[in-house]
Amino acid sequence: MADENTIAIAKIGVIGAGKMGGGIAQLCAGRGHKVALADLSDDILARTMDAMTGALDRQVARERLHADEAKSLIANIVTGTDYGMFSDCDLVIEAALEDEAVKSGVYAKLDAVLTDNALIASNTSSLSIARLAAASGRPDRFMGMHFFNPVPVMALVELIRGEATADSTFDAVRNLALALGKTPIEAGDSPGFIVNRILMPLINEAAFALHDGTGSVAAIDEAMRLGASHPMGPLELADYVGLDVCLAVIQVLHADFGDDKYRPCPLLQELVAAGKLGRKSGSGFYDYSGDTPVPAR
Repeated sequence: MADENTIAIAKIGVIGAGKMGGGIAQLCAGRGHKVALADLSDDILARTMDAMTGALDRQVARERLHADEAKSLIANIVTGTDYGMFSDCDLVIEAALEDEAVKSGVYAKLDAVLTDNALIASNTSSLSIARLAAASGRPDRFMGMHFFNPVPVMALVELIRGEATADSTFDAVRNLALALGKTPIEAGDSPGFIVNRILMPLINEAAFALHDGTGSVAAIDEAMRLGASHPMGPLELADYVGLDVCLAVIQVLHADFGDDKYRPCPLLQELVAAGKLGRKSGSGFYDYSGDTPVPAR
């Protein structure tokens, strides 16, 4: 028998149809949830849904997914730009730009349309959950739910309580993570949480090693694959994550901890300023214009 305080999560909203938001929507819809996916424009949403459909079609062709399952998954997702679509959601997962002001603006619009009992979870990778919760208008029903890319594949979800997060909120989101087939790990509300607090300084240091000539792109990545048994070198991983995302997280660590060990590498800053963001832009530490990525320097 369910506890009377258990919060049931049926319909889920997702804000942000980028790589992370699209992946979260696909994951939830694939587990039978009705999903409302929103972004700033219909064009962005159409591109995301086209990419999702293509990826599912490839899984069907490889007999990893039944055609009816793929069809049902897509049918579970509705898209739009009007936040009114979230009015009957039990939980909304925010996966907007990693910028506190942007996220706060999202919450102001969201709080106006949600029911009093609806929950909000942020997919932030580094920002203070306590500060975001304060901007949400419902700090007791707000927490961090940090997925990893690619969302349908990666097993981990970091769960982060804010100062005022109710136990019922945390339990409901944890139960959802388990139902989605993920392994939830509770992390403290500290900049970068667990994974990015450890990972982003590693990526930043790899960029410094390249910047000062300690090793080439190929040498640094191969050294970490062979010497530390990493499945992917740190510079290759940075390109996969997105150099803009890496820089944003390391800047949060630097600002919030006030420790120069988190000082962003100038080369990382230069690449982001030049629009060389990694795989998504076609160039970063590697060049992706050909059939096989090659070191760009």
